[in-house]
Amino acid sequence: MKKLLPLLGVGAICFGAGALVPRPADVPAITIPMVRAAQELIGLSFTDAQIDSAQRNLTQYRQSYEALSKLNMPNSVAPAEVFNPQPLRLRQSLAGTPTVSAGKLPDAPKVKLPANRDDLAFFTVRQLGELLRTKQISSEELTQFFIARLKKYDPKLLCVITVTEDLALQQARQADQEIKAGKYRGPLHGIPFGVKDLFSAKGYKTTWGATPYKDQILDEDAAVVERLRNAGGVLVAKLTLGALAQGDVWFGGKTKTPWDITRGSSGSSAGSASAVAAGLLPYAIGTETLGSIVSPSTACGVTGLRPTYGRVSRAGAMALSWTMDKAGPITRSAQDCAIVFAALAGPDARDPATMQAPTPFKYAFDTNIKKLRVGYLKSAFEANYPTKVNDQATLDMLRKLGVELVPLELPTLPASAMRLGLTVEGAAAFDELTRSGRDALLVGQNRNDWPNTFRSSRFIPAVEYIQSQRARTLLIEQMDEKLRNLDLYIAPSFSASLTITNLTGHPAVAVPNGLTDKGLPTTITFTGQLYEEGKLLALVKAYQDATDFDEKHPPLNF
Repeated sequence: MKKLLPLLGVGAICFGAGALVPRPADVPAITIPMVRAAQELIGLSFTDAQIDSAQRNLTQYRQSYEALSKLNMPNSVAPAEVFNPQPLRLRQSLAGTPTVSAGKLPDAPKVKLPANRDDLAFFTVRQLGELLRTKQISSEELTQFFIARLKKYDPKLLCVITVTEDLALQQARQADQEIKAGKYRGPLHGIPFGVKDLFSAKGYKTTWGATPYKDQILDEDAAVVERLRNAGGVLVAKLTLGALAQGDVWFGGKTKTPWDITRGSSGSSAGSASAVAAGLLPYAIGTETLGSIVSPSTACGVTGLRPTYGRVSRAGAMALSWTMDKAGPITRSAQDCAIVFAALAGPDARDPATMQAPTPFKYAFDTNIKKLRVGYLKSAFEANYPTKVNDQATLDMLRKLGVELVPLELPTLPASAMRLGLTVEGAAAFDELTRSGRDALLVGQNRNDWPNTFRSSRFIPAVEYIQSQRARTLLIEQMDEKLRNLDLYIAPSFSASLTITNLTGHPAVAVPNGLTDKGLPTTITFTGQLYEEGKLLALVKAYQDATDFDEKHPPLNF
């Protein structure tokens, strides 16, 4: 687990697919002459300096190939990717599934407008929704309030790329008119929100946090922007991400956690987590490929939901890994996550992955948590790691609430070796950037940064990529077997579970569970069965109702 901690702080990135695979004694190091000869064969022309930077990755890839080859997969094991022969036209004709209501939420709390308007900054989505529904405040007032906070605190936090002020005020006024006319759309109606700036929004730049794309305008609304608008949401800001979804450093600087502005907010949903934690927005949308919701949610002390793979459409979003990218909400609480997720989830013909979900999302807050069978990663919790005390307290609280905790161990397949699929897909997604040499414009140019990772990935053979996807099939089956008699399980946020479940597509929630001795937030992660976000969020809500960690916020004394 200690080895994982420094890796996950950068968010959705793979540090050489075999970074955690021990190097066998019989695997030789990759040399510059070897790479020089190989690139001639496949039509590349990297410099000797670039090849030198790639050597470590290529040697690690060899280690991954060795680890995967030892699995002895029978011919019957197919890759985890599924080919879909339907063109977009046909998918659209088959996507007539009506929107299904997520069901009934718990009764809304009685909320009064606070005497000190600044207190609104840390109200939940549900509380703000009640203020709007009962007309104690207008959406325009609320939107102006959050715009002012974004402008006030962003110079220190560097969490905003674009404030969409004109659009926001227009949408807020429309929401006010509709609410006044009795056309209430639900708990998100009139609520301001932000999106990670890898989602497109008509009329505004979509920069992907990267210098080569900082003036890019995509003439479409991403699916998440469209669906939240249909729910009555008010888009107020496009938020920072580390360049091309790596870490918390973008072309404008380093996004900070509001708990300590000398520290980065981690990545890559850096701005989404930072803005919510600082009370600059009630909620925001992030993405995760390999830790990019969990890691910044931890650094900023917020509740982040990574849904089941394929639950939320990625249409209009930057692609990093088509088989691993997931979009989800970053909020103050599990109930807020559920409310936002209900507006996002569902099939979209533009994203074939969304057509696979067997059931629609349903609220499950009436679940009797005492009847749940909940696993916990026994060996991981018994290890020595920085947040052990807070995590043990969480397990104790769940037992106190009557939750049955069952010891669990995850599969021992070499999950880290399978991560080379991410780097291959990322290299393909940004092939033009690499070939054009514009990757030199990215802020990060170290060995662990995208330019070197993308170059290195050009040397991964297609056969080895397919083998990693076949191994992923085995991992999926073994996880299903391990979890068969459980409803969900709990793990330290930066355990092996993070890599495994991003490969298998399971939903997870990063949940605030205390502070370190330095006053920085910590989280623990609840992971659910595939497509069981409702049950997962029900247990998290029960835990949050019994504790106050989700209600804590930074002092903002800067």
